Amino acid sequence: MIGLLDSPTNGKISIDGIDTTTLGDDEISSFRNKKLGFIFQFSNLLNDLSVLENVLLPRQIAGTNSIAEKDARDLLKTVGLEDQMNKRANKISGGQAQRVAIARGLINKPSIVLADEPTGNLDSVTSDTIVQLMKSMAKKLNQTFIIVTHERETFGNVDKVITIKDGRAFEGNQPSEMEILV
Repeated sequence: MIGLLDSPTNGKISIDGIDTTTLGDDEISSFRNKKLGFIFQFSNLLNDLSVLENVLLPRQIAGTNSIAEKDARDLLKTVGLEDQMNKRANKISGGQAQRVAIARGLINKPSIVLADEPTGNLDSVTSDTIVQLMKSMAKKLNQTFIIVTHERETFGNVDKVITIKDGRAFEGNQPSEMEILV
């Protein structure tokens, strides 16, 4: 629901002081693009586009292209992919693709980045790299990451842990089905 992909049956979801439950479909799409970044378990890159073009997609959708390419290049440099910018997305490794997904999730300078199992399909060494990258980006950009994972131990120290078990949320470490790290 935080990603505005589903609506609550009661209550409201406020992001940056805006009650999102009052927004229409087009407004939700626009709000989601501007205020939320997404990183999925599978990078969901478009294979026919270059790495740079994949990072630029959210800016193109938002129609805010004025300095988009510079921002995209800077983000790709920050995630260590400045030498991969012109490669097609299907020509890079899984770990590289996940770093592109992180850059794409940050390109619009969202209020919140939602990461759904961002290390789920990666080996342990690459997972550690991705976790450290997300943590450093969160600090460097003063960015909020909300991470959903079944692999709590992979993420080490985080600011807050919310555990969901049997449809109920608990703050702190509990026996879990799923954990949300903030």
